[in-house]
Formats: sequence, C-alpha cells, structure tokens
Amino acid sequence: MMKPSMLRSLHSAATRGASHISRRGYASEPVPERKVAVLGAAGGIGQPLSLLMKLNPLVSSLSLYDIAGTPGVAADVSHINTRSKVVGYQGEEELGKALEGADVVIIPAGVPRKPGMTRDDLFNINAGIVKALATAISKYCPHALVNMISNPVNSTVPIAAEVFKKAGTYDEKRLFGVTTLDVVRAKTFYAGKANVPVDGVHVPVVGGHAGITILPLFSQATPKANLDDDIIKALTKRTQEGGTEVVEAKAGKGSATLSMAYAGALFADACLKGLNGVPDVVECSFVQSTVTELPFFASKVRLGKNGVEEVLGLGPLSDFEQQGLESLKGELKSSIEKGINFANK
Repeated sequence: MMKPSMLRSLHSAATRGASHISRRGYASEPVPERKVAVLGAAGGIGQPLSLLMKLNPLVSSLSLYDIAGTPGVAADVSHINTRSKVVGYQGEEELGKALEGADVVIIPAGVPRKPGMTRDDLFNINAGIVKALATAISKYCPHALVNMISNPVNSTVPIAAEVFKKAGTYDEKRLFGVTTLDVVRAKTFYAGKANVPVDGVHVPVVGGHAGITILPLFSQATPKANLDDDIIKALTKRTQEGGTEVVEAKAGKGSATLSMAYAGALFADACLKGLNGVPDVVECSFVQSTVTELPFFASKVRLGKNGVEEVLGLGPLSDFEQQGLESLKGELKSSIEKGINFANK
C-alpha cells in the first residue's frame, strides 16, 4: 500500500528546497537527518536507485558503495540540487566507512538474471555477496533498517538473518525483503484490465519474491472490479513472471533494473517515513513472520520508528488464492532453508 506518493515527495524537494516537508495537513516541521547507504550503487539497479534516493527530501546523507565504479556515480549524482550530501566509496576496505551511521541500508548488490537463468542459478554468487555485506552491517551499523533487493530474496533474507544472529545483532523488525516490485506490477496490470487510474489502485501481494511464491491478492484489490476468473488467473501469472517478461524483452542485455530501482526507492521512502514517525505507513514486505507456519513470509506490515511495528494478517482469500497459498509453501520453505544452510556452512 503506497501512502503519499513518492513522486509528491520529489516534487516537494524540487519546489521547496527540501528544508521542510508538509504531511497531510500537519504543520511543517524540520526533517530529521537520515543517512541512507546503497550497497551495489554502480550496478544496473544501483545507479537509478541512487538517483531516486538523491531526489528524496527525507535523505540528508547518501552513501554509495560498490566494489568498483562508485566515484563516477557519486560525482554524477552529487551535482543534483537536492538536500542530501553524496559520498562514494569503492572497494572492500571502504565498506565500513560507507555504512557507519546509516539509518537505512539498501542492498541491490549482485549479478542480474540472464535469459534461461532461474533465480536459483544466481544463488551461489549473490548469497556469498550478501553474507559478506551482512557481516559488515552487523559490525558498522547494527541498528539500521536493511532493505534486501539482491535475489533470490526468498534465500538472501534468511542468510542475512543468520549472519546477524551469529553476530548477536539480529532484530527481526529491522530486516526486510523488498517485494515492492511485485506490488507495483500487480497494480499496473490490474489497472490496465480494470480500466481504472493506476494511482488509486491497491493490491496486496503476499508469499515470497520468485515465481509461484508471488501471490497477488486480486480479490482484495481496490477499487473493486468484477474481472472474470480467467483474467484473474492471467494477471496472477503475469505478476509472477514479470521478471522473466523483462529479461526476455531485453534479449539477454539486462533484467528489471529501472522498475526495480523505482520499487526499491518507494520502499526505502516508506521506511524513512516510518522512522520519522509518519502514521499508518503500510507496505508489503518479506519479513520474519508468524502469519503462516513458515519463518519468513511477505505480507502487509506497518512501519514505524523501530522498523516493523506490526505484521498484518492475510485477510480473506478467494478459493483460487487459498489454493495458490498452499501451492507456494513447499517452494518457499525450500528457498528459506537453502539460505539458512548456506549461512551456516
């Protein structure tokens, strides 16, 4: 559920110098100092994500890190006339400096999917990267909200959790798998079929962040549209296979980088609003959960000053969604266990 649009925030930054931000009729008040670190900032997702975070008036300090190429990205982004100060960090020896004092850490680091590649094929490369980054986070900014974008999210979030547990810094309220792209896609595809303005559409997406583990709850979509069962099934399949659609359309030259950067920026914006005390910030995210018997699950969560304030239930499901829920559990359980086993090797 995207609360006041990030685009409105961007307009505020451009037109008001970002020194103050008015919120839904509340009196203007100074915006707190917030440091955001992007790990993997020179990559396909990292560059547009860095741009979007530079445009966000809630960010006062933007820390960009990658193993190479970061100084150029940081110099480029730093010329934009918005509030945040930008510093680029390059190479493992500078990772600690990049993380120190961060309120939110966004992790798009890793390799992208290529045609014919499943998210599992990415596992060994990206799992190792995430393990190393999580180890550094536990040392340099253990209280930061961690937004995991690196795929496969169904496994990388459990990996980070295990790393934090070993370091004695784990707080389940501060670790998020970013599944916002599934929500963005579900809303876009639904609006197209329902013939309604997309900016007023809400669709919760639950489960995980790969293939059949992605379960959009179109029965709960608003505004309500009486779509045929066949259309709902097709929308569900398209949401689940949205990543593959982009990989194939780019013909081997990339994956969903721009839409993922947008979705990552939306979720980070929600985290910052929660930290700053904005009420009723609700998003879908893959978090530690008791909503099902699985240890991690994506559902709506209320964000606040400590990260997750409340994990919300699934609500009423259609028969088709209930069937989808049962079907996804085996695969999601396997992905979670794969991440835990990797972290404990």
